[in-house]
Amino acid sequence: MINELNQRSRVIFSKIVEAFFESGEPVGSRTLSRRLPMQLSPATIRNVMADLEDLGLLYAPHTSAGRLPTDQGLRLYIDGLLQVGDLTTDERDSIESQCAGAGRALSEVLGQATETLSGLTQTAGLVLAPKSEAPVRHVEFVSLSPGQALAIMVLDNGLVENRLIDLPDGLMPSNLVEAANYLNARLSGRTLAEAKSLIDQEMNAHQAELDTLSSRVVESGLATLADTDGDPTLIVRGRAKLFDDVNGVADLERLRKLFEQLERRRNLARLIDSTQGGHGVHVFIGSDSELFDLSGCSMIVAPLSRTEQTQNGEVTTCLGAIGVIGPTRVNYARIIPMVDFTAKAINRLMG
Repeated sequence: MINELNQRSRVIFSKIVEAFFESGEPVGSRTLSRRLPMQLSPATIRNVMADLEDLGLLYAPHTSAGRLPTDQGLRLYIDGLLQVGDLTTDERDSIESQCAGAGRALSEVLGQATETLSGLTQTAGLVLAPKSEAPVRHVEFVSLSPGQALAIMVLDNGLVENRLIDLPDGLMPSNLVEAANYLNARLSGRTLAEAKSLIDQEMNAHQAELDTLSSRVVESGLATLADTDGDPTLIVRGRAKLFDDVNGVADLERLRKLFEQLERRRNLARLIDSTQGGHGVHVFIGSDSELFDLSGCSMIVAPLSRTEQTQNGEVTTCLGAIGVIGPTRVNYARIIPMVDFTAKAINRLMG
């Protein structure tokens, strides 16, 4: 549709959208005439605005009011007219520091990265946290009580994952050591899925290699660490920033319903599915998605993925997503590169 607009229509449309981003208020022809780089009468501007309205790019919220961009208009502007900015050195350093993973749990890294995004963009940040698939370097079991232990897994990329596991009755400290030694001899350099397959085969064939108690520690510990069947973790930070930018009970109620929808497993799965269709940042505006229909919000999100070399070339697997939610008039030019940079930093961390 961008090709249907002549240069004058593009300039007027761009100025309306930019004014909307600044104030959120309808833009009238007289106000617009003062913002244009060329001299046009209010009557000429009104004619162009009427044409843009006929194309579904603008609408008038009230009779005799100015115009606002529709969701379709915002989509056209972002896809065809928006000039994306670049991050400052301080912004890059801030994001990089929060995505440094050595010695930290993946959930901590993702949580802090989301908090940073929320602070820098003044929106609500969210991440659908993936399960780590990096090769494992080392595993230890630390007894916490007679029936519980902490399984500590250090990945090759420096991340640390901690999981609580239940222990069998009658366990001796030596059983935890035996179980850790057995796992470390087989985990090193392998992902959990690869190691679990190998260990299942060995334990079936050589049960005597470990006593019964040690075997149960291995089984429960590895199963806990390798659990990929659970729901993905959703981290949302900075919700209050969304509520600061709305007016009236109706707007607040729509936002509350939005968060209720986001926290349902079915809709979270759709969030990942929506990002799998390509690389880079995806922008969902209002009615683009069932999640945001009638909420007055947009989502700017990028996939968290892992790329592997195979015999048939590179294969990219989408593991999660990170991004922000804000009102439809957020500063897309500033936020899009921030989300993109953060996603790439986390992707490097996950290997």
